[in-house]
Amino acid sequence: MRRVTRLGATVAVLATGAVGGSAAVVSAHPDGDGHHHRRSIQHVLLISVDGMHQSDLNWYIANNPGSELAKLASGGAEFTNNHTAVPSDSDPGGTAIMTGGDPRATGVYYDVEYSHAVDEAGAPCTPGQPATGGDVIYDSPDDKLNAVPDLLNNGSGQTFPSFDEGGSIYPNGDDTNPGAIMTLSPHPQSGLNPGSFPVDPKTCQPIAPWDYLKVNTIFQVIQNAGLRTAWSDKHAIYTSFNGPGSGGNSIDDFFGPEIDSQAVEPNGVPYPTDTDWAHDDAATKQYDGYKVQAVINELNGDDHSGTQKVGVPAILGMNFQVVSVAEKVDSPSTLTENPNGTYTEGPTELAGYYPGTNTPRPLLASALDYVNAQLQRMDETIQQDGLASSTAIIITAKHGQSPQDPLQLKRIKDGPIIDAINAAWTAQTGEKNKLIVAGTDDDLWQSYLSVKTQAAADFVKNYLWNHDATAVLYSNDGVNRGTEQVPHSGLAEIYAGHEAARFFGVPYSDPRYPDVFGRVQIGTVYTGGTKIAEHGGNNPGDRDVPLLVYAPGAVRPSSSDRWVETTQVAPTILRLLGLDPDALQAVQQEGTQVLPGIDEGRGRW
Repeated sequence: MRRVTRLGATVAVLATGAVGGSAAVVSAHPDGDGHHHRRSIQHVLLISVDGMHQSDLNWYIANNPGSELAKLASGGAEFTNNHTAVPSDSDPGGTAIMTGGDPRATGVYYDVEYSHAVDEAGAPCTPGQPATGGDVIYDSPDDKLNAVPDLLNNGSGQTFPSFDEGGSIYPNGDDTNPGAIMTLSPHPQSGLNPGSFPVDPKTCQPIAPWDYLKVNTIFQVIQNAGLRTAWSDKHAIYTSFNGPGSGGNSIDDFFGPEIDSQAVEPNGVPYPTDTDWAHDDAATKQYDGYKVQAVINELNGDDHSGTQKVGVPAILGMNFQVVSVAEKVDSPSTLTENPNGTYTEGPTELAGYYPGTNTPRPLLASALDYVNAQLQRMDETIQQDGLASSTAIIITAKHGQSPQDPLQLKRIKDGPIIDAINAAWTAQTGEKNKLIVAGTDDDLWQSYLSVKTQAAADFVKNYLWNHDATAVLYSNDGVNRGTEQVPHSGLAEIYAGHEAARFFGVPYSDPRYPDVFGRVQIGTVYTGGTKIAEHGGNNPGDRDVPLLVYAPGAVRPSSSDRWVETTQVAPTILRLLGLDPDALQAVQQEGTQVLPGIDEGRGRW
């Protein structure tokens, strides 16, 4: 039987990397029926453990029955049949959690996508002229200081984006004190580079990431109610969660250290792996630790830096990256400080799961231990600060990762396939311009076409379906398993043109959905590298993620196998705070429901 630690009326929401809360106390708010009630929940801590599967939670609790995760699961509402949005990438996945909507409502399909209704960044533009189509890239390159020389091998030509925002902390991006990142600006939009944004053809002005979003967010609704908001994530570009018309200011305290920057040990020496924070497990733990500290500072009533008293936010939270990294990349798992102030990394561990199982290898088990320990720190802070009767915790994930069984892995280079399709199109039509002009293929296929017709989409679909791709098989413990010819370019199903529009639930004329969308055969990952899993697709490994809502006094301890989705987190947060879930535009458009059993204020159990 699981041991339960009561958090009073505190509700903990753990999703893929977010934490939230508020210091303001409002005695009554309208609910969805126009009634009012006094609310006990004043703060919601939202955590997203990126990459975490429901099976990981099951395994961890079974092997650690006294853990923080076990306490939260047994003391709260656990939804064991929860699913992410599709595509299951971080951006649409996170946006779904913050809005209550899928891409059909939000208009966000990936962090690197394309729209037929915009102009390319930097291209000539005449106001009012028809759109030419362009890339929509809201990713780490949108930092103004995005070419910091490699600090370990200066002169190599390798560069990284800066860890801080626009070089505001580290002159020229030279990071010799990574802990100083805690003083990062809470409004980092000043460091973003509008010159890299897609352009509105009506005005010829760049479209800020929060204005590209088509619907409002929980941060806008909560801030409009007079409550404080906070969030921490892996890119400054996730200020998109501020929502349209916000000017980037509906998140009062945003903390977004750049995860794609060069990983630097606490003493300012670059990691010997000479990589970013997302490709070395020990570095990722250090990186996640800064966001954990930001959340703890906010729970203490300070801003994320811990230097200014502002009150506990009504919504706060963060995303953990360490589980995702430990599922994908072989790397060290520890960083030990030596007596002389230097650091030593532990031995390299294999990532992911034991072959033929869903059992985590030591690297992934260590990552889960790390997340559990940090959640316990947050819980202890909630207890010490007297917030146990007013804080809710929600745990979920923006995305999972596929495949879980490494023996299913088939690595396929998508570049040669795209080149071949474009060449075949030119040979058939005489058109010299590329047919496929954009797309991001992780463990899904997405193609945006220069010719938006059903015939062109069918051409791509037919080529993909009739093409055998060469896949590199997983080399387990040094045993090379060679290559294999995979039918249908590694795909299991392809949606082209009108089929793709119907799949996403949008009109064919919608300019944002991929013209060709493919679900991969389980195990297919489009890469020329060495990663052993990826996310973005719509297979079970991508979408089956945990969802816990811990709110004693508001949510009865329970376990449900009813199908639910991460889009339901947003209206649930508003319900817990005594606000109207229908204030979210995506909730109205898609009819997104509050999670079952979340009935704060309508009768106590």
